[in-house]
Amino acid sequence: MRMNIWRRLAALALLCGALALPCRAETAARVSYLGPAGTYTEEAAQFFFRGGEALEPRDTVNDAIADVLSGASDYAVIPQENTVGGAVVNYVDALIAAEDAFVVGEVVLPISQTLMGVPGATLSDIKTVCSHAQGLTQSARWRSEHLPDAAAREMASTAAAASYVAETGDASVAAVAAPGAAALYGLEVLAENVQITDANKTRFYVLSRQALEAEGLTRAVFVVTCAADRIDDIIVLLHGAGLEPVALHDRPEGSRLGDYHYVIEVGNDEGVTAEQLDAVRGVEGVRFAGCFDAIDTKLK
Repeated sequence: MRMNIWRRLAALALLCGALALPCRAETAARVSYLGPAGTYTEEAAQFFFRGGEALEPRDTVNDAIADVLSGASDYAVIPQENTVGGAVVNYVDALIAAEDAFVVGEVVLPISQTLMGVPGATLSDIKTVCSHAQGLTQSARWRSEHLPDAAAREMASTAAAASYVAETGDASVAAVAAPGAAALYGLEVLAENVQITDANKTRFYVLSRQALEAEGLTRAVFVVTCAADRIDDIIVLLHGAGLEPVALHDRPEGSRLGDYHYVIEVGNDEGVTAEQLDAVRGVEGVRFAGCFDAIDTKLK
């Protein structure tokens, strides 16, 4: 455990030094994230950077990544995968398309979904439940039992849903969002822990325009573009290099049936080496997308 903690501290030091952007300085680093204020993505950003940075909410993940690519922000924090809802496919697509951005950090955040409404509202009032697609998926079982007749309305983020409920002032509309969004938007909690499982977690990536050096970090991510019958060869190659898959998501390549983009996160508890990366990133169709440490907020 002690070694893991020191590796995380070393990763944060590398993050500051390698990118020449001090984590705490007179000029704060600029961090774009999926907003508005009160999203789980903001919570992940706050945990990773530990204060001192300027957090800027954006309407979409694509907007947050565009800030990094243009230089308007130093970092972007984006969701990638949830225990219950699986890959957030449009955000995985955004990562695949961001060829000039690199993953420099990862936060695994426990997700506790909360149902909230305007002051005075009760469960019997609720006719519509708003949330991000993931929030709706994660609360589907609870809603089918407790609000079987309520319609579901998808919104850009969980916090956007909370903001919408506050703006409408309609007691028949509720939001599924992070617990802190209730106080932020002046709403009342109608039910806690409406997610399917207490093991509900989301993986978030921290992006930058400059990759970190591999030494001392335990994770790396690659974007692989190939035919489906070739992905086994890539997995064997990763294994042979001492890199074991941690997560894998596939998305259609878009021009031919059977061709896919694969986002593959790999790990080595002893630390990823430059030699291991070189054994993989020279392969046709393989793009190196960054090295980092994964931080699980259960250590908080």
